[in-house]
Amino acid sequence: MRRWLGSLVGAGITIAAVGSFAANSLFEVSQQDRKFSVKRLQVAKGTTVNFKNLDPFFHNVFSVTPGSEFDLGAYPQGESKPVTFKKAGTVEVECALHPEMKMTVEVSE
Repeated sequence: MRRWLGSLVGAGITIAAVGSFAANSLFEVSQQDRKFSVKRLQVAKGTTVNFKNLDPFFHNVFSVTPGSEFDLGAYPQGESKPVTFKKAGTVEVECALHPEMKMTVEVSE
């Protein structure tokens, strides 16, 4: 299957599925109703995840996981901000403005 996926990626076909694994893909995780669209996301190292705000108020997505820290700052409805996950491991992601919003990104080699 890995050879098949590599052929598709090499042919310029993008493979992306929120909530599942695909190598070197672009994923989108939305924030709506003070929740992330997924609680757990599996991605390969080097994958970029766009965090899109669908709520009519600001969100501030961040992580303090050692080696994978980021803070996207507050951003309004309709805006998305990307994060590229460069290190394998488990990354805990939260919203600074809504502490009940939490998710995990599992980054594989």
